[in-house]
Amino acid sequence: MFELIPSIWLINGKCVRLKRGDFSTEEVISNNPLEIAQAFESIGIKRIHLVDLDGARRGEPKNYHILEAIAGYTSLKVDYTGGITTHGDVIKCFEFGAATITVSSVAANHPERLGQFLLTYGREKVNLAADINPSDNKIKIRGWLKKTEIDLFDHIDFFYERGLKYLKCSDVSRDGVMEGPNFALFQTIREKFPEIHLAASGGVRGVDDFRRLKEMGVSASVFGRAYYEGMITLEELNAFLLEN
Repeated sequence: MFELIPSIWLINGKCVRLKRGDFSTEEVISNNPLEIAQAFESIGIKRIHLVDLDGARRGEPKNYHILEAIAGYTSLKVDYTGGITTHGDVIKCFEFGAATITVSSVAANHPERLGQFLLTYGREKVNLAADINPSDNKIKIRGWLKKTEIDLFDHIDFFYERGLKYLKCSDVSRDGVMEGPNFALFQTIREKFPEIHLAASGGVRGVDDFRRLKEMGVSASVFGRAYYEGMITLEELNAFLLEN
């Protein structure tokens, strides 16, 4: 089962888009993220990736009210990410309606804590985001503002050995620029970690990219800018969903 997962990026409660994660390129798409989520729901999308960029930069979630609104006024499963650091953060995300959470910075800074999250809340509820620039394959955190010295494949392997099931991987050099996904990167992950459910992120240009990722055995595609710029329409998304 291949899943389409639209991303909604939040700054100050507004839906925004960036290029390559650069905050200086911020553009406000909408003041109403709920309306965007409802549009996705209307054509059969089941899950969205809600990215709290304020939380990612500050180290604690900030847009719980948007999470609560989308969870309360849609039937979408919300995967929430951005600044989730403590058990308290995780509990609040679930209390405000998240179906799953995705963590990044805490996995790099305190890997044992992600291990605790997996044990406490279950591998169906906790995802890892491993985001890199392929020029060095080093993990980037804090909304991609900080580069670590952690190798991508070592990072995945550490948590794979501890029961990780769901991974989102972004090639940040392709994010928001619609140059096509990094198929080679995602193929390598599939080969090294065949049991991982991989959500590929970054670079989607159109529905054909979804088809190729599906053929590779990738589990999901996280996308955003191609939709917000009209390169992919709701009608095309609906038609793809009906194919699958």
